[in-house]
Amino acid sequence: MKHDEIEVRERWGNTEAFREYTEKTKHASRTQRDAVNDGLMAMFAAFAACRNSGAAADSKDACVLAEKLQAYITEHYYTCTDDIFAGLGTMYTADARFRENIDKYGNGTAAFVSAAIAAYCKGRQIQ
Repeated sequence: MKHDEIEVRERWGNTEAFREYTEKTKHASRTQRDAVNDGLMAMFAAFAACRNSGAAADSKDACVLAEKLQAYITEHYYTCTDDIFAGLGTMYTADARFRENIDKYGNGTAAFVSAAIAAYCKGRQIQ
């Protein structure tokens, strides 16, 4: 087991979300998992394009992307509740590994995604 897998099990292994993720992905092939991950990264690319268009993180366009991201996570990984989603938004900037991965689409993309998620959740009265 890789170091990252050990960390994931230690941090979230006892959660319902992790159990759901394990169930959803247990029969997925490597190709299927890669396609889902590519789809997730395409979401981050869309956030970068939104930011590069001059939109603010709390704009309607950015919040629509946040809504789509939450739905994507729910469909392919686990039920992404509003509380989980708000936490993910924070983690995208707080954890350097996430930040660096998302910032492959441009420096500051992770911060934009995080702020868009926060704005989206605030609009839904979550925080």
